[in-house]
Amino acid sequence: MTRGAGILLGIISLPSPYGIGTIGKEAFSFVDMLSDMGQKYWQVLPVGPTSYGDSPYQSFSAFAGNPYLIDLDLLIEEGLLSKEEVDSYSWGEREDDIDYALLYENRFRVLESAFKRFDIEDKEFQKFCRENNSWLDNYCLYMAVKNEMNGSSWFSWEDGIKNRTPEAVKSYQELLKEQISFWRFMQYKFFQQWKALKAYANGKGIKIIGDVPLYVALDSADVWAEREQFKLDQEGKPVEVAGCPPDAFSDEGQRWGNPIYDWDKMKKDGFAWWKRRIEANGKMFDIIRMDHFIGVARYYSIPAEDATAKNGRWNPGPGKKLTDVIEKTLGANRVIAEDLGVRVWKSKLLLWRTGWPGMRTLLFAFSGGILNEHHPRNYGRGNLVAYTGTHDNETLAGYFEGKTEEEIAYLYQDLNIHERAEIPDAIIKALHKCKADIAIVQMQDYLKLGNEARMNFPSTVGQNWRWRMTRGALSKEKQSQIKKMTESSRRA
Repeated sequence: MTRGAGILLGIISLPSPYGIGTIGKEAFSFVDMLSDMGQKYWQVLPVGPTSYGDSPYQSFSAFAGNPYLIDLDLLIEEGLLSKEEVDSYSWGEREDDIDYALLYENRFRVLESAFKRFDIEDKEFQKFCRENNSWLDNYCLYMAVKNEMNGSSWFSWEDGIKNRTPEAVKSYQELLKEQISFWRFMQYKFFQQWKALKAYANGKGIKIIGDVPLYVALDSADVWAEREQFKLDQEGKPVEVAGCPPDAFSDEGQRWGNPIYDWDKMKKDGFAWWKRRIEANGKMFDIIRMDHFIGVARYYSIPAEDATAKNGRWNPGPGKKLTDVIEKTLGANRVIAEDLGVRVWKSKLLLWRTGWPGMRTLLFAFSGGILNEHHPRNYGRGNLVAYTGTHDNETLAGYFEGKTEEEIAYLYQDLNIHERAEIPDAIIKALHKCKADIAIVQMQDYLKLGNEARMNFPSTVGQNWRWRMTRGALSKEKQSQIKKMTESSRRA
């Protein structure tokens, strides 16, 4: 991939007067900022519709966009909303936080007002619905039924619609016709706005890196509509669920709860579902980051009835048969493999065979001895994407704040610094100088924020995915420093 630098910042974390970042004015302004600083990449978090817990990695659909990200000011410009009615709702008290309960309460009401003024006979809307019917129809019916069932999971619905009998599907399509159109409208507006943002970014020389989670949520349109692709019992409940084993960060491992794919079934139809998924993501993003790449080589499955991941087992994954399909669908130089976490030698071999770049994080580079693979000295040919840290990690300032002077003595010596306050800037400079093709800095690290700005604490629910950057937080002076560093490291 082209040598360059970029910033990791989810759309949700952009400034906004409406409670959450969107794909409107502030997103375009951020692209301008990236361009002015000599950046070539903008990495975002998954942009799918979120469910309980607000995690973008537990989405109601592997294809749909998150309605929360639809920009309301653009709808005002189109005449579908008025500024007065948008401002009549509360969007939260804090600029740097996302109040998801308030969003859930108010966002759909506002979007419903816009929908009532929208002409569903619009030719572009009808064209969008036709071109995306392979996933759109199932998703919109699923969301309409879910709302009708007070948000309950599909496997608790009455048997007819749970099992998608033709009679039940037809009955609900007629009963919920208006609601289904509303969900189609929201997807149309999301993708219309996203397409404009991506075109603008590309025109400025910025490539968008999108995140593709390996697994999908059990309570999703994907599992409900295509149960045969997953290992489920007759009631639609998982026999085994995904996760990862106990490690240095968790004595009990992580039990994510996602259903396991029926890889044998998928192989037989040539991974048709994956082709459709990757094709859709390939249109949205310039490069995709394949989350939990290790699971493609070998995946960890846990008995569904277990509360922890302790009793899980390793299983052979689809391997190169799937990666070949992904690359054939996308084309070359468009995948980053997230190979962090527990080390499985088969994943290393598979990564080598694909030629895709893996990932390293400098957050963990300065401990564990000279063979630490995260240290820049061990980057070899540089076919890597190096990060200060990811959304699952502490911030640089937060991580090293909790370390003793003895623990970070090696870091001081290695980076030729003497004070704890110097650590974030010194690591960012080391990142830019390293051999990795792409250097990505999490925005919180540029801002030197502590763990109050951390995006996610794995295996917890309630306070994650909430941080937002306030308007003007990245000063002109800091932008100038970033530009100089990017140019001097030959990444501009």
